[in-house]
Amino acid sequence: MKVLYFDCFAGAAGDMVLGALIDAGVRLEDVRRALGSLAISPSTVWTERVTRAGIAATKFCVRGEAAPLDHAHDHSHGESHAHTRHGHGHGHLSGPHEEHHHYVHRSLADINRLIDSSALTAAGKERARELFARLGEAEAAIHGTSLGQVHLHEVGALDSVIDIVGTVFAMETLGVERVVSSPLNVGSGTVRTDHGVYPVPAPATARLLKNVPIYAGPQQAEMVTPTGALLITGYAQAFGPLPPMRVAEIGYGAGDRDFKDTPNVLRVLIGETDAAAESHTVVVIEAEIDDMNPQIFGVLMDKLLAQGALDVFYTPIQMKKNRPGTLLSVIAAPASREALIGTIFRETTTIGVRYREMTRECLDRRTVVVTTSLGDVRIKVAARNGRVLNAAPEFEDCVRLASEHNLPAKTVQALAMKAWLDAGNREL
Repeated sequence: MKVLYFDCFAGAAGDMVLGALIDAGVRLEDVRRALGSLAISPSTVWTERVTRAGIAATKFCVRGEAAPLDHAHDHSHGESHAHTRHGHGHGHLSGPHEEHHHYVHRSLADINRLIDSSALTAAGKERARELFARLGEAEAAIHGTSLGQVHLHEVGALDSVIDIVGTVFAMETLGVERVVSSPLNVGSGTVRTDHGVYPVPAPATARLLKNVPIYAGPQQAEMVTPTGALLITGYAQAFGPLPPMRVAEIGYGAGDRDFKDTPNVLRVLIGETDAAAESHTVVVIEAEIDDMNPQIFGVLMDKLLAQGALDVFYTPIQMKKNRPGTLLSVIAAPASREALIGTIFRETTTIGVRYREMTRECLDRRTVVVTTSLGDVRIKVAARNGRVLNAAPEFEDCVRLASEHNLPAKTVQALAMKAWLDAGNREL
C-alpha cells in the first residue's frame, strides 16, 4: 500500500503542503495545467529553493491579489498579514513592519465556480468543493451566520484557492492509498487580526483541528494556518508516529520565516507500507498502586475490558519505602483513553496515571471449525503474508467438551490440533 506521512513538527500551511508535494516529485508544470484558469499566466505560480535552519526546501509562491508581488498565503479569517508569505507563523507580524491589505472576499459559490474552471478530474473538483465547504462551515460557526452567507476572507483569495486546488491535484497525481499525519505543532502566543488580537491557534484553525492531536511548540508564532489545518485534517486518515514503511520519496515545503532552532518546513515521506503486517496506533496507560484492597483489581479489569480496553494486566513491582505494589497497564485505542482513565481514577486509589501512544503490529486472524470425535472445536488461526504461523484451539470449546465427556482439557486440545493437521493445515 502506498502511504504518505505528513511530519508537522513545524506546523502546516497550504503553501507548505503543496511545496512539500512538489519537492517530493509532483511536477510544477502539471500543477499549473491542472489549475486551469485559476493560474492566469505561468508566472502566477512558481517555486524557489530556500534553506530553513540548514534544510533545503521548496517554497511554493503565488502572485496574489493584494499587491503586485504579494505572496501572503493561507490566512485566517480577518487577519492582516505582512507583504510576503507567512513567516510561519505565516506572516502574522505586528508593529512597524505590519502591512494591511484588502483581500478579495469570496462566497462559496464564487469559489466553486473557480474550482469548476480548473482542470481537476471530476473527483478532484468534488474533493476541493468538500474542503471549502468544511472551511465555510467553520467560519459560519465562528461568526454565527449561515453557510450561504459566509464570505471567506483571506482564505478566499486567489493564492489560497490555488493552494487547495493544487494540493488536491498533487494528491491525485501521487495516488497514495493511505495518509497519516504526526500531531501538529500549532505554535504559541497571539496573532493580530482585523478583529483584534487572538490567541494561537486562531479560531478557524482551532475549529478545524477538533479531535486532532495538537501541541504548542516553543515558537511564538502561528504555526498552523486554517488552510494548512484544512488540508492535513482533510486527507489524514490517522494521526500518530511514523508508520512502518519503506520510504521512496521525501519532500520539504518551506514556510516564510527562518527560525534558528527549528527548520520551518513541512516534511512529507512517501513509500510503501510493510505488507507483512498492518500497524495500528494504541495508547498504553499505566499507574502504580500500593494501597488498594486486592479484591478490587478483579473488578477493575472487568470494567476496563467492558469499556473497550484491548488488554489489561498487572505486574508486581517494588515501590517507595520498599513497599510491594502493582503496576496497572492498559492497552487501548487512543479514542478510548479519556473514558478508561476516568474509570481508573474512579475505581482505584491512584492519584495519577501516565500514557503514551505506540504502534503495534498484529498477525492476520481468522477462526475455522474442525470436527473431532468429541464434537466441533473452533481453531484460532494467525497468519502473516498468507502463511499460517500459529493455530490454537478455542479453550472454552475444549473445556466444554472435556466436561461433557469427563476428559482432561489437554486431551481435547490434542484431538483438536490433530483434526486441524489431518485436514491438511500444515503451514506451521
